[in-house]
Amino acid sequence: MTGTTPRPSERKLSEVTRHLVIPKGIETSQFPRVYKRLQDVGVSFDRWQQGFGQIALGCRESGTYAASIGGVVASIPRQVGKTYTVGNLIIGLCLEFPGLRVIWTSHHNRTTTNTFRSMQSMVRKKKVWPHVAAIRTANGEQEIVFANGSIIMFGAREQGFGRGMEAIDIEVFDEAQILGVKALEDMVPATNAAKHEHGGLVFFIGTPPRPTDDGESFTKKRKKALDGLTRHQVYVEISADPDTDPDDQSKFGTFNPSYPHRTPLESMLRMRENIPDEDAWRREAMGIWPDDEDQGPPTWQLVDEGQWDGLVDYPQRTGTIGVGLARVGAQWVIAGAQRTVDDRIHVEVGYARMASNPDMVDLIGRVDEAVEPCAIATDSRSPAAVLEPLMTTAGIELIKSTTNQAALMAQGFVDDAEDGLICHSGQPALRYAVEHGGKRVLPRKDWVVDADGDPGNAPLLAVVLARWALLTFESRAVGAAAAPAFERPTHTGGYVDSFDAMTVAF
Repeated sequence: MTGTTPRPSERKLSEVTRHLVIPKGIETSQFPRVYKRLQDVGVSFDRWQQGFGQIALGCRESGTYAASIGGVVASIPRQVGKTYTVGNLIIGLCLEFPGLRVIWTSHHNRTTTNTFRSMQSMVRKKKVWPHVAAIRTANGEQEIVFANGSIIMFGAREQGFGRGMEAIDIEVFDEAQILGVKALEDMVPATNAAKHEHGGLVFFIGTPPRPTDDGESFTKKRKKALDGLTRHQVYVEISADPDTDPDDQSKFGTFNPSYPHRTPLESMLRMRENIPDEDAWRREAMGIWPDDEDQGPPTWQLVDEGQWDGLVDYPQRTGTIGVGLARVGAQWVIAGAQRTVDDRIHVEVGYARMASNPDMVDLIGRVDEAVEPCAIATDSRSPAAVLEPLMTTAGIELIKSTTNQAALMAQGFVDDAEDGLICHSGQPALRYAVEHGGKRVLPRKDWVVDADGDPGNAPLLAVVLARWALLTFESRAVGAAAAPAFERPTHTGGYVDSFDAMTVAF
């Protein structure tokens, strides 16, 4: 006898998700070895959970996680099993990779404590417990320490947990719908010095944000994935059709793949009784996001979309090169600006990814040697300014703009774009940044570019700085003019994964 409808536990990830975005270029996955470890200690996953693990731990040919830059983003309703799925995945990673360092953070202390208790129950199982060295709860610490040196540390973002940590291999942002820009800036750089052989990895798990939540970061990650602008991010969304009757029990399985075999009807009805507000039920239990037109801030605030797209060109270039250096969260970007033979300014992104501070200084040194004469600039308020001592030691000058200069360069960039005095090669990463970048108005009513904590906006900051460096310091450059780096650009795609200083796309 054959059937057309699989049992709930046998449904594939693609069959339980409304949206599923998988990075291209995945060649292998660490999930099979991690799941084998979990099975050895008595943990099993439904088929959709196995699919989630397979893509979350998917690796490119280089062996690094495909989602190492953009992270694993999951919008999953309540009572589906987020903590069970991601928690056991983390436990399996800790068992398989000795010395793995993980932090798990929620917005609220209450949520963190509940998650810690759930994870304690998971590791106290008969076959897992022999692999655990200690569970620490004293002096405000919440840690699970494994016998092989791996550790999971828990804490609440509202209490400042995670600031200043280094060499973290995996971060889990629970309650990602309440994830402020400051928390991202404080915590994501901790994975820059990850020791894990497959690179750092960040999980963002949550439900659609309430109107009062600081949910812009989570919302932007979703929008970027659905717009096809991600190359290094997994996006998983389990949600009901927006037209679904909230109380139609026959539809519960469409937004909860754990129903009814793991989450029984009684649990769903109990949750419904305690979430009587229909909007809250649609968000938290059904996973339904607001209409697209209601999501996020306005776009194209700085330059008109048609105007920006009309500036695409591949001109002959000559003279001094201005180099802009920016960092938003863990994302580093290097951009260049150079005069064209018809006296416009061509801007282009040459590098955009996560890297350690010493690696960035080494890279900048190679840029400095390859494109001399050049001027390298960043904003004095930017996290990128942290490189100055290392660059000074390496004999590289870093020019830092003041707030007044940042305001002048921002307005100047917009003016030049509107007047057709700038051109670019149509890179999607830069287009996204120009589309989503905004203004932060200063007390004197002038303004600077506002990245709003979105790493995707870092390319805009970098090209604005590069143009300013070129304009301000080209007359001071000495020596022969630099030849154009390319007859035509070789990087017109999105984020650039590597950087060859001898063929830099400036």
